[in-house]
Amino acid sequence: MDRLRQLTDVIRAGGYRFVEAEGMRALLEQTGPLTDWAAFAASWDDLGADTYMADGGRYRKRRHAVFAVRADGIVRQPAQPHYQSRDYNTLNGGIERWFEPVADGIGSGAVLTTVLTFCRDLFGRLTAAEAWHVEVHQFRIEARSGEAGRPTPEGMHRDGVDYVLVLLVNRRNIASGMTSVHDSTGRELGHFTLTRPFDAALVDDARVMHGVTPVEPLDPAEPGHRDVLVVTFRRE
Repeated sequence: MDRLRQLTDVIRAGGYRFVEAEGMRALLEQTGPLTDWAAFAASWDDLGADTYMADGGRYRKRRHAVFAVRADGIVRQPAQPHYQSRDYNTLNGGIERWFEPVADGIGSGAVLTTVLTFCRDLFGRLTAAEAWHVEVHQFRIEARSGEAGRPTPEGMHRDGVDYVLVLLVNRRNIASGMTSVHDSTGRELGHFTLTRPFDAALVDDARVMHGVTPVEPLDPAEPGHRDVLVVTFRRE
């Protein structure tokens, strides 16, 4: 049985899957090239501040892009706001949020194209769709002495889409950041921590909720951060 089919079966049965770095990298490499990974990861050093944090926090930086994804191609769309209703995001929902765009070279680069192609192939096996509305988020959660960073400040939540990929790009001088997955009744289905580049979580957002514990610096004298790529797929 091929790896993609195995992954499809696990997500279909349980609603999510944690994929360790070696396995995720292998899945991506059988889809396409990852030749610009160094530049891709370095682009997290140039994210803009998220100024919409209703908790007053200044620990989150991000960039955002939207793509139309179909079987015959992947096309970046003009810049548009990110919107979630308060049903899905009680903290920051209910408004249009505009973020700095993902840099052109990153948006059209080998890594992101491979990631989007992989997601299209996987999620298309789970749910038939002629077209997907896809949002790409680069997140950096910063942690400093006396100021923990909250990867999911809205708490345990759904994103209001069909499927979600969370891919770890880097983590530096941080502790914790444990992801937990719960069913619709609140029962925990599992937990894990993304610790190495390419560690990934794949989530059927219609069936399960997810959240991540705050991160704190291992060495209080030095800043720390958690860099992730989040990709959401919603049927058009």
